[in-house]
Amino acid sequence: MDNEDSITQPANNDVGAGVHSLKDLLNVISGKDFVSPEQRDEAGIAESIPFPFLALVGQNDMKLALILALINPAVGGVLLIGPRGTGKTTAVRSLIDLLPYVPRSLCYYGCLPEDIDNGGIDAVCPDCAKKYAQGEPLAKPDRVRLVELPLNAELEDVVGGIDERAIVHDRMRLRRGLLAQSDRNMLYVDEVNLLSDDVVNALLDASALGSYTVRRGPVSATYWSRFVLVGSMNPEEGKLRPQILDRFGLRVIVRGLEDTGLRFEAYKRVHAFLTNRRQSVLQFAVETDIARDEIQSARDLLPRVVLPGLVAEKGLSIINDLGIDSLRAEITLFEAARAHAAADARDEVTITDLETVTLMALRLRRSRYIEEFFAERVSEDDEISRSLDGTIPKDAQGDGEK
Repeated sequence: MDNEDSITQPANNDVGAGVHSLKDLLNVISGKDFVSPEQRDEAGIAESIPFPFLALVGQNDMKLALILALINPAVGGVLLIGPRGTGKTTAVRSLIDLLPYVPRSLCYYGCLPEDIDNGGIDAVCPDCAKKYAQGEPLAKPDRVRLVELPLNAELEDVVGGIDERAIVHDRMRLRRGLLAQSDRNMLYVDEVNLLSDDVVNALLDASALGSYTVRRGPVSATYWSRFVLVGSMNPEEGKLRPQILDRFGLRVIVRGLEDTGLRFEAYKRVHAFLTNRRQSVLQFAVETDIARDEIQSARDLLPRVVLPGLVAEKGLSIINDLGIDSLRAEITLFEAARAHAAADARDEVTITDLETVTLMALRLRRSRYIEEFFAERVSEDDEISRSLDGTIPKDAQGDGEK
C-alpha cells in the first residue's frame, strides 16, 4: 500500500488504473470484463487450480470478511452462513493465491523473535537465546497455508496419534494432527455444524489456548495451534453449537445473487473457468499479485493502526445497546475495524471503518436462552429480597448493624 506506483499500474482492461488500496481493488474488480474462452487462443491443458478470488461476482461482505481475517488474525476467524451453491467453499479455497507470509520458527519448540520482543530473552529456549545473541535468525518467512478439516475426519486425524511407522522400529512417537499443522495457518472447516462432538471439543480447546496436548500411554506432546478458523455451513442442515459459534469472530450471511445480470456474469465466469482454468486465472493474474502485495502491506501496517477514543466509545455504546455480554464482541469489532483501516492504507480507525464491520462482527451474539435465564434470575432475586425484608424484624436488623 505504500508503493503507489505498483497499485496504479494498468492491468487487464485498465482495472488497476485509479486503484490506490486493497479496498479500492475489491470495489472495482467486479466490473472487469471477463473474456470468454472462445475469444482466446488455447493455452494448453487445464490445470487443477482454484477459481480466482477476484473473479468472484458480488458477495462483497463475504470477500471483505475473508480479507480482514488474512490481514488481522485477531478478528477471530470467519463463519459463512448460507444456502448451498452461493460460493462459500469456492471463496475460501480461492484465497490460496492471496495468502501472505508469516515468520515460521526454525526451532523445535517453536520459538519466534516476537517471543523475545514480548517476554525478553527468557521467553525462548537456550539454543534460540544463543542464536539471538549471535545475530542468527530464529525464523524464516513462509507463506500461510490453507489447511482443510474434512467432515469425515476422526479425532486422531485432528489432534494426532501414534506414528505407526515408528512402531515398526519398536519406537513410540506421536505424529502431528491437523490442528498442529494449522499453526500460523488458516484452518477451513466446511459444514462445520455437522462435525462430531469430540472433534468440536478438540477445536474449542485448541482455538482457545493456542496449543493443545496429546497423550497416548506413556508418550505425550504439546503442539502450537494458533490458526485462523474459517467455517461454512448451511443452516437448514442443522444448528451450530453455541460454544463453537463463539469462536468465530466475523459472521457473514451469504445469500444468492438477486441481480440477473450478476447471476449471468457469474455463470459466464464459471463456464470459462471449467473450459480452461489456466486462461481464466491468467486474466486476473495482475490484480491477484496486486491484492497479495496489498494484504501483506496491510499486515505490516496493522501494528501502527490506532483506535481513537471517540470511535471506541461509539462501538461500546452499540454493544451496550444490544445487550451483548461477551467481551469477544468488542475485540472482534475493534480488530476488524483496525484491519479495515489498514486495508485502506490508513493508520487510524474512523467511524466509517467501524460501521462497515459492525454487522458481521456483532450479529448472532445474543442468546434468547441467556436473556430468559437472566430475566428469571432477576425475578427470583427480587422474590428472595422481598421475603427477606418481610421475615427479619427491624429490631434484629438494627442489632445486626450495631
